[in-house]
Amino acid sequence: MIPLTARTIGTRRLDLLPLHVEHAEEMAAVLSDPALHTFIGGTPDTPQALRSRYRRISAGSPDPAVSWLNWVISLRNESCLTGTVQATISPSGHGPVAEVAWVVGSPWQGRGNATEAARGLVDWLSRQPVHTVIAHIHPEHRASAAVATAAGLTPTAECHDGELRWHRHISR
Repeated sequence: MIPLTARTIGTRRLDLLPLHVEHAEEMAAVLSDPALHTFIGGTPDTPQALRSRYRRISAGSPDPAVSWLNWVISLRNESCLTGTVQATISPSGHGPVAEVAWVVGSPWQGRGNATEAARGLVDWLSRQPVHTVIAHIHPEHRASAAVATAAGLTPTAECHDGELRWHRHISR
């Protein structure tokens, strides 16, 4: 499998920008609402902790067969960051699989930002050597389920760590 690299992805209102350590300060504020951790657990990271995490993520996966791709979501007309999207590309018996996730800061929720970002990411992945896109979503997280549906993913009956697995097969 050829390693993939995050590239800027443009949508109608957003730019998905490859994540850099320099984004940590602004992203710590974007992700500071404890309510964002209702379904995923944990607490908001400090700017220092986020910088450290972004440094580790930016170094890439220790497994050369796995690509870690991470973006910050930039709302073009407001010139601000609003969240993140990510994809972990791994080999499988049927071809590369992309496990995706997204988070949008509370002030920008309910405006279609997560949906537009997730669609942009999945559309970009569909032009890469990826066979399947999956996401894991808490069964009570209706907003994330709506985003997954809008991005063309459908729920499966499979659960992993209390989350429902969603998938989309990429047809070529």
